[in-house]
Amino acid sequence: MAPAAKRTTKTKEKANKQRRAPGRSLQARETQLTNLALDLAEEQLKAGTATSQVITHFLRIATVREEIERLKLENENKLLEAKTESIAATARIEEMYKKALEAMSEYHGNFSPESDDGHD
Repeated sequence: MAPAAKRTTKTKEKANKQRRAPGRSLQARETQLTNLALDLAEEQLKAGTATSQVITHFLRIATVREEIERLKLENENKLLEAKTESIAATARIEEMYKKALEAMSEYHGNFSPESDDGHD
């Protein structure tokens, strides 16, 4: 059974060493590099060769404070999205009011300011 385990390990190592094409977008490339860095850090932690900075980084992100900060940032992003949607909705409503007022003005026989026929 040991030879099969060695083959599996060697196959995994070979797959890990194969070079992948760079991501096509900036975000894909960033994700790819982040995954590589995480894989390397994991290997170092398992082997006991990780630097104090690597260990401290993963201890820090595992804390409750880090989770709270992450949630806060997510909520701030949601708030910004809601504000953006609200501004767009307000602009749409203002445009509808403007069109409604123009339509009512024409219905009552008033001429729009754009018409240049001399009537008030």
